[in-house]
Amino acid sequence: MKNNKSLGQHWLKNRTILNKIAELGAIDEKAVCLEIGPGLGTLTSSLLKRFSKVVAVEYDARLAENLPRSFPNTNLEVVHGDILQVDIGKLAGNNYVVVGNIPYYITSPIIRKLLETTSKPKKIVLLVQKEVAQRVAAEPGKHSWLSVMTQNQAAAELGPVVPAREFTPPPKVDSQVLVLTPHSEKVLSPAALALAKRGFSSPRKKLAHNLAISEISKEQWQQILQDNQINPDVRAEDLDLLDWEELVTSQKS
Repeated sequence: MKNNKSLGQHWLKNRTILNKIAELGAIDEKAVCLEIGPGLGTLTSSLLKRFSKVVAVEYDARLAENLPRSFPNTNLEVVHGDILQVDIGKLAGNNYVVVGNIPYYITSPIIRKLLETTSKPKKIVLLVQKEVAQRVAAEPGKHSWLSVMTQNQAAAELGPVVPAREFTPPPKVDSQVLVLTPHSEKVLSPAALALAKRGFSSPRKKLAHNLAISEISKEQWQQILQDNQINPDVRAEDLDLLDWEELVTSQKS
């Protein structure tokens, strides 16, 4: 079936890689898998062997209609809909994981929705653009607002890189598997997260400059950073998540 370029459809057919993605998502035999964008069902095939049920959400009407015919007599439920609009909890229940080869252009909105849903998945395994996967899983020195926002709600790990040539048609960039394990509670308080967001307002500028407000000057922030054993010349990308919580505490004292 011809792909729809406007929906970012690229078919991955390497069975070894598909099996690896499914294995990374498997947690127990009773878990349900919510698959995002099953497309032709190449990943669906691997998921059905590892989960008690697969609920596949497909935006493309023709693919949603055809997919059940490829897997007769299996515990597959296909939902024609937009993953950003559906009620995930109603579809998957409480014991579920999310797996998908998702369109690059809606990666961030999908991650946000999955981490902010009331009934959080036990694990999220997504095949995304390599650069985005590495940004999400970044460590101090390479942090971005995206990595801080995501890691505030989940542990992030990198899986295998998938070269563009493994897809039909091949995208312009390589992909990589991103594995997220949601935390039971957020790492940062709302105040610390708000401070981090302000810190990334101009990522290339020094942190003290970004944090300076009328009540606390740039010079005062430089002193606060020093008091917390943080180089006053750092940028937001250099901080660990917990550094933001310490800065909020110091700001109030």
